[in-house]
Parts: sequence; structure tokens; C-alpha cells
Amino acid sequence: MSVNVNRTVSDQFYRYKMPRLIAKVEGKGNGIKTVIVNMVDVAKALNRPPTYPTKYFGCELGAQTQFDAKNDRYIVNGSHEANKLQDMLDGFIHKFVLCSECDNPETDLHVNPKKQTIGSACKACGNRGMLDTRHKLCTFILKNPPETDSSCVKEKKEKKNRKKDKENGSGSGEAGNHNDIDAPDAVDGEEDDDDWAEETTEEAQRRRMEEISDHAKNLTLSEDLEKTLEERVNLFYNFVKQKKESRAIDSADKEILAEAERLDVRAMGPLILSELLFDENIRDQIKKYKRHFLRFCHNDKKAQKYLLGGFECLVKLHQSQLLPRVPIILKDLYDADLLEEDVILMWAEKVSKKYVSKELAKEIHAKAAPFVKWLNEAEEESEGSEAEEEEEEDDDENVEVMSYTFLKLEKLVGRQTVFIFNIAWTNSKFYTSPTHTG
Repeated sequence: MSVNVNRTVSDQFYRYKMPRLIAKVEGKGNGIKTVIVNMVDVAKALNRPPTYPTKYFGCELGAQTQFDAKNDRYIVNGSHEANKLQDMLDGFIHKFVLCSECDNPETDLHVNPKKQTIGSACKACGNRGMLDTRHKLCTFILKNPPETDSSCVKEKKEKKNRKKDKENGSGSGEAGNHNDIDAPDAVDGEEDDDDWAEETTEEAQRRRMEEISDHAKNLTLSEDLEKTLEERVNLFYNFVKQKKESRAIDSADKEILAEAERLDVRAMGPLILSELLFDENIRDQIKKYKRHFLRFCHNDKKAQKYLLGGFECLVKLHQSQLLPRVPIILKDLYDADLLEEDVILMWAEKVSKKYVSKELAKEIHAKAAPFVKWLNEAEEESEGSEAEEEEEEDDDENVEVMSYTFLKLEKLVGRQTVFIFNIAWTNSKFYTSPTHTG
């Protein structure tokens, strides 16, 4: 879900949006750390390097920070909740992003290492000012200026030199006449002062209006969000379909997630992906596209419910091939961490006709019953003593219980053992014949 860049603004039509910050705690003890999963996307929406807000968190929390730009990993030492960091990010935005005059986030930072100053220029209202450099982050910014700043200065300097060269080579005797030049020559030789003078001219203002910046495009809420939910879902469907048809789907998992967030249909992503990426060979495809689904389903129960809805639709399309394999496919989704136990159990409690007919939904739930039963019993069995488990394994008369024990051992111990389960329905019970293959 996206949020307003300036969260003090409650207007639902506010143009400037950013992704909600996602934090993941890793490690234990003294090695515990918090990874800002989508820091690159958040920073891009703010038109700031991702190191700036990460370092700001470190300054505010008194914690060390780590940057791994190659792998998009931005880390703050310690355990920190996403909501706490989101509130802290508001402080960074007000200090280093919003214009002091119009509260607009379309600002650029201009760093002058020689003078040890940081200037802010607003593209919306034209206001210019200097940041208060007493904050600890300013020391980091002065040592690590934005990359766009130096490139912008270089580009404008080259434009000015080309214009001077053109006038000097004109042969009209007006080489010394600077009345038509956009900006006056620097008096003290400071490139930054020359750059700032150039941007106050009428020509510079016209150029700013014509050449809208990339970050303004990212900040502006597109007209797509004004469309209905159905229209936005169709846009997302066509986006994923195009990636698949162009054979770029395998490496497009980040792009697909970003597009779903842009259209505000993230939770429904697994439903669309199921339709486009799964068919009767779903078991192999779960392994192939696991990363794509994990980006939506990880710690998101709503997305997992949509994945189950997509699975039901898929069974409807390939009923003869997939209906008998429902419990095995559900276990594949569970083992791939795409479905959590409580989500499956909640789904199993109620038959719904939201995605398929009620008759087919009942059949799917009936086929899923053995796996659901195993989920309910696995936890109880894991709490029993080893002696009790051995007694269950020795009980040749209870084949059903033995099958669940094999499944539980495979899940809890994680042995590299392959079992072939021959599924048969007899008197509404689920029997299996485990065969060791290696």
C-alpha cells in the first residue's frame, strides 16, 4: 500500500505517494538487525539516495547502519518495528525533503563541500533555502552528496561553455557581449554560485517547465489510481501478461510487485499470477515462480487468501488433472511458504462460491480434507514423546496415523528422503503408501 509523502496531509487525492516502509528483523542476540526491504523504492519516491534515510534512522536511534547497494540491502542494527521506522521517516521527510515554503516534496539538494553548506531548491514554487546543518545526518550528506547534484552542475557548465564558444566563433564582433547569456560569469570562481545564478533566469525557468524531472514522475500519482478496481486489476493483468509473452517474466518479480503497488492491487497479485503462471503442471511451476509469489504472500494473509482463490480457479480449468491432486498441491504451497497453516485452516472451515461453483468448492474441500487433518494433527503429534511416536509407527493396523507420522517426520526433521504417496479414497479416509527411493 502507498501512503502520502507528507502524512500530515489527509487529502485522499494528494498527488505525492510513496510505498509504505517494510522492515524485516534478522538474526538473534547481539547480531540482530533490521533490514529495510524496500528502502530503494521509498528513497526513489523521495528523490533521495537510499543511504540518507537509512543513516537518518541510525542517527535517531543511536544505532550503526550498513549499506549494500549491490544487493539493495539497507540495514539498521537492532530490532525495530516498521511502524516505528515509518514515523521516524516522517521526521526525515520534513527536515530533508519537503519545501520549507510550500511543503511540496519536489525538491533537490545542492551540496557545496567547500563552504560546508546544503541548499534546497523547490521545483514547484522556486523557493531556495539552506538546510540547518546541525543535524548529524548533514555531516554524512556533505561527505556523500547526491550523485545527481554533480552531474547537473557539470551538464549546465557544459551548456554554458558551448554557448560561449558559439558566440566567440561567430565573427560578428560581438564576442564580448554577454547580454544574451542566461547567467552571469562567476565572480569568485565558485561553480555552485554560477549554477544557482543560472537557474534564476527566465530561460532556466522555461527549461524547468519543459523538462520535468524523473522524480516528479515517480511522486505524482498517476491517473490509473483514479480508475475502478476492476480496471486497475485489468491493467495489472496486461502488465504481467506482457512480461510473460516477452519472455521477461523470470526476472521481473520486482517489477511486477512495484506495478501492483502502483495500482494499489498488491493483495490481489497472487490471484492474477495464478491465472497467468500456473496450469496443470502447477507443482513444477510453484518451484519456478516461488520468488514471484513470495513477494506478495510473505506475511500477508490477505494475499494468501487470494492465492487459494486462484488455486480454486485453476482446479476448475484443469479439473480432471488437478482435482485428485489437491492435497499434494496444497502441501507444495505450504512447504514453499506461500501459505501459512492458519490461513489454510481458516479457508477449510467454510466452503465459498466466490471463485467456483459451490458444488466444485465442496469437492475441492473434500479432497483437501486429509491435508487439513494432517495440519491439525501434526502439531499435536509433535508435542507427544518419542516413545508415543514409536508406538504409533509400530501400530500396523492404523495405516492412516502412520501416513501422518511419515509426513510429520519429513516436515520436522527435514531428511533428504523422497516418498511416493499413492493416494486412494476408501470409506472417506486418506491412505498412503510411502516408498523409500533413495
